[in-house]
Amino acid sequence: MSSQSPTPAITSVNVGKSTGVRIQIHAQPGAKRTEIAGLHGDAIKIRIQAPPVEGRANEELIRFLSEKLGVSRSQITLTKGETSRSKSFVVTDVSIDFVQKTLLASNS
Repeated sequence: MSSQSPTPAITSVNVGKSTGVRIQIHAQPGAKRTEIAGLHGDAIKIRIQAPPVEGRANEELIRFLSEKLGVSRSQITLTKGETSRSKSFVVTDVSIDFVQKTLLASNS
């Protein structure tokens, strides 16, 4: 059982033969530094240093999630919200408990 309370921001998904986790993100581009800023409704709010121009903020989000979760960038896919602040990412081959502990503990 997870030590974190379940949040709609992080859910399990099946991706082909593997399992993964869908992460709902509320992005705030143009920040001083990239960091988790807590929850924003049913999403994790992440401040992004990169501007929302030519996909730079999306690239920075993928880099940040990859670093935080210790996975390769190829395991992270933007599935919704390419030009929106409201985004959905799928990360393959990780557990929901690990993602919750890693991303939500960053906020404590």
